[in-house]
Amino acid sequence: MKISASVKILVSIFFLVAVSISCKKEEPATAKKKNNTAEVKRLTIIGDNYFENYNFKDAYPIYKKIISLSDPEKDRIDYVDALISIAYIQQFDGNYLESESTATKVLPHLKYLKKPRFAWETYKIFSTNYLATNDYDNALIYAKKAYNLNTTVRRKANALANIALVYMHQNNCKKAIKIYIQLTTTGYYGNKKKANTLKDFELLDYAVMRSNIGVCYFSLGDSKALSYHKEALKIRLKLNDMPNLPDSYSNLSNYYLKSDPLLAKKYAQKAYKYACIVDTYKQKKYALETLIKTSTGNDLKKYSNLYIHLINDINEVRLSQKNQFANSKYNFRKDKEENLELKAQKTENELEMQRQKNRSFISYLIIFVSAMALVFIVFYVIKKGKKESNAEVFKNEMRISEKLQFELEKDIDKILLFSENHNLEKEGNKEEFLAYLNKIYSKTRNISRKNSEIATGENFEKGLKEMISGYTSLELNIIINGLNTFSWSKIDRIKKITIYRVVQEIMDLMKTLNNASLASITFKKEDKNILITYIDNGSERQDYSTDSNKRFSNIENRLKSVKGFFHISLNANRSFKIFIKLPI
Repeated sequence: MKISASVKILVSIFFLVAVSISCKKEEPATAKKKNNTAEVKRLTIIGDNYFENYNFKDAYPIYKKIISLSDPEKDRIDYVDALISIAYIQQFDGNYLESESTATKVLPHLKYLKKPRFAWETYKIFSTNYLATNDYDNALIYAKKAYNLNTTVRRKANALANIALVYMHQNNCKKAIKIYIQLTTTGYYGNKKKANTLKDFELLDYAVMRSNIGVCYFSLGDSKALSYHKEALKIRLKLNDMPNLPDSYSNLSNYYLKSDPLLAKKYAQKAYKYACIVDTYKQKKYALETLIKTSTGNDLKKYSNLYIHLINDINEVRLSQKNQFANSKYNFRKDKEENLELKAQKTENELEMQRQKNRSFISYLIIFVSAMALVFIVFYVIKKGKKESNAEVFKNEMRISEKLQFELEKDIDKILLFSENHNLEKEGNKEEFLAYLNKIYSKTRNISRKNSEIATGENFEKGLKEMISGYTSLELNIIINGLNTFSWSKIDRIKKITIYRVVQEIMDLMKTLNNASLASITFKKEDKNILITYIDNGSERQDYSTDSNKRFSNIENRLKSVKGFFHISLNANRSFKIFIKLPI
């Protein structure tokens, strides 16, 4: 805001000087933007060829270059296609937050694109990302949005299959089976069209759905699962469907895990082999999980280490891409502000040209020198402010990086020590070891989501509630009061972000500093202030009054920026209480 105010003041001074001297100014020349359409078309063919052959590593930089060269309006179709392809690649790599962020950039262009396939692809990406992060409500919303589009028969069927996939993950297997049976028998491929009459691209979809029917039957403990798994595998081998072969072998490995361990391991090894060829995060993770379940001794240690390295690698990629995303947002804001400044100067120049045609050379020289000095000051102020903003972005990303390193180092050391000191061939030890692995995966995913961008629009109340509810566990029950007793839409965006982060940090601190079993957080609007009260029944006494500067300094700094304050106290019954007040 300070930069914006400075720019306005300087521009106003420039305008007043110009009027008072009444001198002619030359209109600055505008550079003509280079036409890259031909190059964009050429790169699109190359990138699509890599993508269709599952060579995502080579496709990714091609699509990034397309985006940098494209005119988003003139080359809109190729530009949007590149964004969608990048979002898919990020999704395949398990980087769901960045995939969602990339797909979001497509949304403003959809109203200009007549073909519904762009909207269908975008909604499918959103649905899959939400499904992967266990946000089933939003996954179902976007799967239905894709289904409701006026698109081709195949996409209609695919969207309906995605709806069934959400039901499957919600353990509503019977409902999912009903949809899949309908699609593969009397559904969108004609009147009871048989599998052997389907075209190859239809057969690929058919195999996915038959495989998912097998997964559903396996979850229900029904032996019919085997025939569906084998049918899907046969089709995928025939069509050389590399991206889905790992899932077929992993499904069969899970099926034979108890009845035939040797066969289960054989299928698990094949699953990992094909997953490494395709090199997608989801398939490699699933294959390694099946290998761990079927292995013992040195093999178990080998595949467990591979699993740990896979989780570490994806976290490093997510952090690296988060830094790139932050820089791209920073550069976009910078370009936008500079363009607005140039437009303001151009408008002033046009006014001066109309009023000041007959002034002397001396007056012209004075205004020219003054204008150059003012422009220099304007850009100096902007550059200085942007450096400070960039430093703050870098500081925040380093904080996330340190948190990931600190959280993961302890858990990885712990799990390696456990594998060295315990016999992993014993069933109890193996289950505990797998629980450790899942804990690492869940923790890294939660850290990634915790530091993601906050929605401050109409979904802010829902997002805040979901964030608080996420701290509920078997040991801790949280009661939320008053969250919907007033309108959040009238509250400033910066203050909503501050409230979200302050509450988040309180919950983090209480989770580590206290042993409470019951907590409540109350929101209340009083006059022109928001009051937030946190209370829990923790029995461990901490000297919060002397230690608050260290432990609660970040909360205090956030509140100071919006003229708020907080107070910490211990009640007579030893319960812990935090009171927060900030103006609307």
